[in-house]
Amino acid sequence: MRSAASSRAINTTNAAMLIVLFAICSFAQEASQQSKATTLCERNFSDPSSGTLDERPISEPVRAKVFSVAPSRGKPKCNFFLVSSSVMPLDKDKSGRVRNWKAVNFELSRVTTGSSSTTRTVPGKSAQAVQDSASETQELAKKLNNPVASLISLPLQSNFDFGMGTGSGWRYTLNVQPVIPIALSPKWNLISRTILPIIHQGNVTGPNTSQSGLGDTVQSFFLSPNKSEPFIWAVGPVVLLPTATDASLGAQKWGLGPTAALLKQSGGWTVGILANHIWSVAGKANRADVNATFVQPVLSYTTKQAWTYAINTESTYDWNARSWSIPINPTISKLVRFGKQPMSFGGGLKCWATTPTGGPEGCGLRITVTALFPKK
Repeated sequence: MRSAASSRAINTTNAAMLIVLFAICSFAQEASQQSKATTLCERNFSDPSSGTLDERPISEPVRAKVFSVAPSRGKPKCNFFLVSSSVMPLDKDKSGRVRNWKAVNFELSRVTTGSSSTTRTVPGKSAQAVQDSASETQELAKKLNNPVASLISLPLQSNFDFGMGTGSGWRYTLNVQPVIPIALSPKWNLISRTILPIIHQGNVTGPNTSQSGLGDTVQSFFLSPNKSEPFIWAVGPVVLLPTATDASLGAQKWGLGPTAALLKQSGGWTVGILANHIWSVAGKANRADVNATFVQPVLSYTTKQAWTYAINTESTYDWNARSWSIPINPTISKLVRFGKQPMSFGGGLKCWATTPTGGPEGCGLRITVTALFPKK
């Protein structure tokens, strides 16, 4: 049992919280009126004859009033929080319309104060606001499936491959893949896509051997229209940079070639392809020339809850060795927010359909963490 003094303190706290909430509501309402933005719930509230007005005691001398509009065809259920006190009375005119009202859509919750049960108001988002937020999150998740989206992102992709070399070799590759769009004009964007691999491997070049360091960097530049329908497309150059810190981790060649992307996004679906071809143009003469085609078809579906289910292949054909490297990558990812920062977390398998001699075999793992930086 709480004492009478304790109960009065709790009532005073509730009253203070209610007054603060009312101030926030007043500010929000004034901002809404200034921007001339009205929601379905606000329009419903403007017609009190369509709902009911109930008085709920919170703490003397403050009382809350709840205006409820029942759901109807094409309209959501709306609950509004109003304040009535000796300082700011709440009344109606002769037509029944509430005068000088301040309201915000809210959710009701029941709390216990002392030995009595009291209903108080808790601010909440309107159904439309929740829907808009979910739609925005889904769109961000879909943009991750678009290699030429106008969205700054930083994917960190971890790959684990096994069965290399004589069969006991393994490799861990962390691909750092920043994507930076640059607005050239209102109609055209230049998208920079970089793939910088950080590699650690063992038993690949021989038993009881290991190497660690950077691999070769692949830098692509895509020229893409800001708006393109019904397909999203982009073209540009791709450059191979010999940044490998160990001879076994790269080709030690400079390379150059074309790259292109074509995709279609409809609803939650994304279907598309990214491809490039690289020829070596300079580098160490004692190393094999580069003449390779890369093809990445992708199929994905993003739900309204920002879950993405995808499958792709990142196939490379070596025209000199006349051999394919074909991994099949089924993945699942989820876009979440930490405060205002959106992040995507995903993972899946990386199963090799075919590789050249000494390449990875069987199935490995892929784990991806992506930070997104949408335009404000």
